[in-house]
Amino acid sequence: MKFNKVALSIACAAGFTVAGAAAANADTVMVKSGDTLSQIADENNTTVSSIQSLNSLQNIHLIFPGQKLVINTNNGDAAASTQQSAQTTQQASQQQTTQQASQQQTTQQASQQQTTQQASQQQTTQQASQQQTMQTTQQAVASSSEQAARDWIASRESGGSYTAQNGTYYGKYQLSRAYLGGDYSAENQERVADSYVLNRYGSWANAKAHWLQNGWY
Repeated sequence: MKFNKVALSIACAAGFTVAGAAAANADTVMVKSGDTLSQIADENNTTVSSIQSLNSLQNIHLIFPGQKLVINTNNGDAAASTQQSAQTTQQASQQQTTQQASQQQTTQQASQQQTTQQASQQQTTQQASQQQTMQTTQQAVASSSEQAARDWIASRESGGSYTAQNGTYYGKYQLSRAYLGGDYSAENQERVADSYVLNRYGSWANAKAHWLQNGWY
């Protein structure tokens, strides 16, 4: 029993020393018979680990009646609030980072899609331009070739004269007077000659080829 009283006195002295070293605004409680550290923590809205830390307790199951324990409930609430605030800030930061990454990805995808569409449109425009240029060139070549064949036949038939006559044949292309229908104007000769050649040969180039083989067209 003497040993227990000495131990109790030492423990109480240790409790007083810790309490004296605690902050001025800290609360203290007196341990009553039957109290446990978890019960004291619940009653004072704090935690066992907080009481243990504030009082430098080696064994949380070893407390004594009459022992004073520092209960800094304000700091406990502040710590919990600070931890909750930190968690909230971290979650908000993570959410913002996720949103920014998603927006950046969406923007990048939209930019890539726009670039692809522009490249496709540019390619289509370029192809259309090349095709149009080719058609124009072909038409120009065909037109030049047709005009050359037309002039060649006119030169062989009449020397290019709209008034040349040879029996029933008349004009620049030596067409039958029946074809001309009595209208010997240059405009009518050109018009009738085009109709005659296209209907019979399909083109002046084909008419020239026939003339070269047969001496007439």
